[in-house]
Amino acid sequence: MEDWLPTVLATIAGILSTSSFVPQVLKAWRERDTAAISKGMYIVTVTAFVLWSAYGFLIGALPLIIFNLLSLVLSATILVLKIRNDRQRTRTPSAASTPRREPEAARPG
Repeated sequence: MEDWLPTVLATIAGILSTSSFVPQVLKAWRERDTAAISKGMYIVTVTAFVLWSAYGFLIGALPLIIFNLLSLVLSATILVLKIRNDRQRTRTPSAASTPRREPEAARPG
């Protein structure tokens, strides 16, 4: 097998997998809505990218290092936005949690 083929495949895979996070980051950033995003899933994802990056450094695989670090930055951004938005939501009482006052009955007059 050619020496360049694994690097080309890793680069294409890295571009595709890393770019898959971009729409989620943009949506979460613009809309400031992360209610449907799983915090637990992104904690696991960020941890996985840290480990893959460390593995890439250990074996000296440049595509593995580059794309896992980029994916780490993007997924960590989503996680930070999720944590920030969750904290803001718990500080600000929602309209559903504020008691509603019933209108008074009209007095016959």
